[in-house]
Amino acid sequence: MSSTSSWADGSAESGPQDQVSRLFPATVGRFDDRADRAVIDGLTRWVEDHYREDLAKRPSKHVYVCTLPGPVIEQIDRLRDSPLIASLIGARVPAGSVVAPMKHTDELYMSNYNKDHGGDQGLFDRHYDGNLRFLSSSVVVRALIYLQSDATYKVVFGDSRVEKAFATYDFGLMDFHRELHWVEGHYNPADRQRILLKCNYLVTPRKAALLGRAALAANTGVFYVVKAAMEYSKSPSTPPQVAVGFLCNLFRRLNNIHPLIPLALIAAVVGAAGWAAGQLLT
Repeated sequence: MSSTSSWADGSAESGPQDQVSRLFPATVGRFDDRADRAVIDGLTRWVEDHYREDLAKRPSKHVYVCTLPGPVIEQIDRLRDSPLIASLIGARVPAGSVVAPMKHTDELYMSNYNKDHGGDQGLFDRHYDGNLRFLSSSVVVRALIYLQSDATYKVVFGDSRVEKAFATYDFGLMDFHRELHWVEGHYNPADRQRILLKCNYLVTPRKAALLGRAALAANTGVFYVVKAAMEYSKSPSTPPQVAVGFLCNLFRRLNNIHPLIPLALIAAVVGAAGWAAGQLLT
């Protein structure tokens, strides 16, 4: 199944029409081209220089790529717009799919193995990255591009039955909403800092512009809310942070069972609060 990539205008398109809603199989690859590796090495040096203090801390750190300096974004574009990644995605989605990069959600991620019941613990426990796997007409593919990593932690993609200890220059592609995955390993201060890019691509059927816009809006809204809660509550030190961290981990576990359960719980709590407020006012 071939794909003709045209990502300069924000999309990549493949052959004849087909349905999109199925598990995108976890796929691993590696940047072997010298030019690509030079880009990765340069980005690693820049991150180590600009985030030296953050890299020394245990909590993880996410930075939206769109907030980075222009020259740095240009180098990241060379990786996330790579024909290698485009071809692998195009070969694994149904013919006729349109692949649109979600660059406003892409992140630079500095990872520390951190299990302290905060919002970022879910990055290592069993979890789905997203909670919209009930959407039947779209897929979000996430690329994990490892700028620097020792192969001392293993990522397990449970639904695809794929395991990989990612090292520098490796990358993995996974279904953002439908792939249950987790990290196996133990913190070792002697390991090199894990630095990676998280880049997202929305896959929708061709000639479904309205559906694509709706899927993009839904994914963007959920992405920002979940990320804000996680960042606020990582390594919690105040009662509000502890509470938000607890909810993050609770909702993650409920989402592992079914994505509608945490949404139903939120709706029930909001409804109960509204009913209680109404009773107080009467």
